[in-house]
Amino acid sequence: MSVLLIFEQKDVRPWADILSAKLAPAIVEVYPNVENAESVEFVICWKPPENLLSQFPNIKVIQSVGASVDHIVYTQNISKSTIITRIVDPKLSQDMFEFVLMAVLNQLKNVKTYSYQQSVGIWKQHQYKSINETTVAILGLGAIGAYTAKKFAQMGFKVKGWSKSEKNIINIESFYGNNSLGSCLKNADFLINLLPLTEKTKEILNKENLQKLPPNAFLINVGRGEHLVDSDLIDLLDSSCLSGALLDVFRTEPLPKDHAFWSHPNIQISPHIASLTNIKNATEQIAENFKRHLNNKELLNQVIIP
Repeated sequence: MSVLLIFEQKDVRPWADILSAKLAPAIVEVYPNVENAESVEFVICWKPPENLLSQFPNIKVIQSVGASVDHIVYTQNISKSTIITRIVDPKLSQDMFEFVLMAVLNQLKNVKTYSYQQSVGIWKQHQYKSINETTVAILGLGAIGAYTAKKFAQMGFKVKGWSKSEKNIINIESFYGNNSLGSCLKNADFLINLLPLTEKTKEILNKENLQKLPPNAFLINVGRGEHLVDSDLIDLLDSSCLSGALLDVFRTEPLPKDHAFWSHPNIQISPHIASLTNIKNATEQIAENFKRHLNNKELLNQVIIP
């Protein structure tokens, strides 16, 4: 039996070094250098190329090195008997909250505007909003979304949340189901997307839904690039239906050099860094799951695929 690492858009070297030590004496290989495809049982991956895992007929476990598994579920033809697991780390939630808080406060206090004014030598004051005057709507109230919503509420923001099923979170006005999305978006100054990617949430950030926000609302997408209809966002910004957007995730990563997002004055871009996996914490979870796999025990953080 061997363990295979398959990484796209992420440096595999530090992971391979740590896991080779933690999983010894197991054979740890790094794709595409695989001695025997049939011996691969335990795959550790991030964004494997489409249908690549079909090359390995005896996979028992697929371990994502992040909190999401959509990069596996929607790109691979996986046997129902294969166990899929993910990383669950409180640090991911805190890091995500810090990132989106930064984005909200920068917008509230006109930081981008003043940065531009400094570059051209303009001294001009602008009005700003305070925390207790500001409503934040969060799409997705899973582990990270619920944590983020609670932290915003504790700071004094008015917080709404929307999810596929009913949630009861103190100080959060919660909505669920397709019919209530508009009510969640109404009067929201900021829309933060933290949804998982599913067939039902794909392209949920479209013109029809985003137009339910009030004028000058600001979009923060830290979910998945496929949640957003790119052309719809540009149209809404160009027609002043939204004040701006901060995007950390994209349909194609790295974002192509000729993409319109790069040059749009009301779009801020970050390279998928809102909440980065902590290698030390993640490899400890992976090592524990590998040990459990060897001993036929239930694995940590399994994901049930409908």
